[in-house]
Amino acid sequence: MPKSPEQCEEIRTQMRNKILQKSILYFARNGFSGTKIGDLAKHIGIGQGTIYIYFESKDKLFQEIYKMINSEKDIRQIKLLAKLPIPAKYKIHKLTKAVLRQLEEDDNFAGMIVLNTEILFEQDENNSAYGTTYQSELYKYMTKIIEQGQKEGSVVLGNALKLTDYYWGVVYLYALKKLFTTKYEIINSEDLERTILK
Repeated sequence: MPKSPEQCEEIRTQMRNKILQKSILYFARNGFSGTKIGDLAKHIGIGQGTIYIYFESKDKLFQEIYKMINSEKDIRQIKLLAKLPIPAKYKIHKLTKAVLRQLEEDDNFAGMIVLNTEILFEQDENNSAYGTTYQSELYKYMTKIIEQGQKEGSVVLGNALKLTDYYWGVVYLYALKKLFTTKYEIINSEDLERTILK
């Protein structure tokens, strides 16, 4: 019995989502330059041509992943935290607990952290970055929280962007450990918050 148009569309949506989800970790582990579409297709368990049905090039696939990463609930959470009328110290506690829990439980989250950081430094063929570090959504909203904390006296003084670098740099390091090592000890909240809180 032939499939209905709705069933066909559902199958296409599922395949597109599968390609995107599996590509996050693959790009995170191999980088943009180190990712070959043929190898990625084998990793996913599909034919190379299938990827091109959904994405016309590796660049287009990578751009879709970038959009997905920057619209994920984790990014929305930090945006919401930045706007809440509560002290910055509590915002940082909430963010830290959520980040560490996700790192521990979800390989895809670790992949998104690694990939988001790598995207900031990857360059396309025109030698222009996809985005600079300080245009990143994570950096933008974390910097706002840090600046609020500095005004309140709970965050160490100094360049807010550098402090944001320290915080996300530690998160990035542990995301790498999760993806590339089998045995590592996850840091606790106090260790991570030590990079920015007094």
